[in-house]
Amino acid sequence: MTVLAAYVYKDGKRVRDGASATPLGPGEFVWIGLVDPAKAELEVLQQRFELHPLAVEDAFQLHQLPKVDVYGDDLFVVTRAAHLKQGVIVYDESHVFAGAQHIITIRHSPGKPHPLRERLEGAPDRLGRGIDAVLHGVIDFQVQSYLPVVDRIEDELVELEKRAFESSLTNIEIARIFDLRRQLLRFGRILGAMSEVCFRLEHLTPPYLSPQMRLYYRDTHDHVRRVEGMVEGLREVLSSVFEVSALLEQQRQSAITRKLAAWAAILAVPTAVAGIYGMNFEVMPELDWAFGYFLVLAVIAGTCLYLYLRFRRAGWL
Repeated sequence: MTVLAAYVYKDGKRVRDGASATPLGPGEFVWIGLVDPAKAELEVLQQRFELHPLAVEDAFQLHQLPKVDVYGDDLFVVTRAAHLKQGVIVYDESHVFAGAQHIITIRHSPGKPHPLRERLEGAPDRLGRGIDAVLHGVIDFQVQSYLPVVDRIEDELVELEKRAFESSLTNIEIARIFDLRRQLLRFGRILGAMSEVCFRLEHLTPPYLSPQMRLYYRDTHDHVRRVEGMVEGLREVLSSVFEVSALLEQQRQSAITRKLAAWAAILAVPTAVAGIYGMNFEVMPELDWAFGYFLVLAVIAGTCLYLYLRFRRAGWL
């Protein structure tokens, strides 16, 4: 187990180290941050803070959808953050145990250090609200990661739209469209679950969740729903890009087919005339006429020119 930080807070200020089992005084709470704890190590915290066994068991189940489980006055919260890595939406999973005087945050996807603790310690008025402020801060921090993902995918879709109108999409680009649709579908499920988490926390009434914080949860809930709407819009744009690409490709193929048909019709004239004169009949009046050869060439050229102008006027050439 890696303990990122463990401190006791009172009135919005850090008062002492929280790793020891020293009893907490009135108005104090401990915030412990962990990364990938072992089962035996988490059992120590279970005994110290009387964590519910089902919540502890859930803490080792990865790849869960965001949720809130209520065990008396204690909460177990699963949250997911998101970021793009080489064009793929990658999710970081965090679990939170919240009680009257403790909040334990567990990260299962170690990456960049979270500045949340420093941010809250820099705002003692907010941290002074206690467990509620930390729990909201964790959830809001995760939600803030969603919008950059959507913005980058939106930029990529703009480029795909331009490519679809300029020329035919390649197989790689078409595969990318379907890949993004699958990723956005999964992203939408996670956003829906996070929206439910925010809604439940807005309406739960444990003694350490103050009514004043409901506005903050509501604001975070609004952010999640806004991103949900943007993701749904991106999925529609992906469908429209694919449909537009298919229609434009059909149009291009139709134009090529018309051109080929037009040139085939034009070339059929000299082919037909040459075929007639290549049958080697003896009785052909034009063969004995001095201007017969030039007349046939003129007829061929005139007919081809006439067809070319007609096709040109019709937009086939």
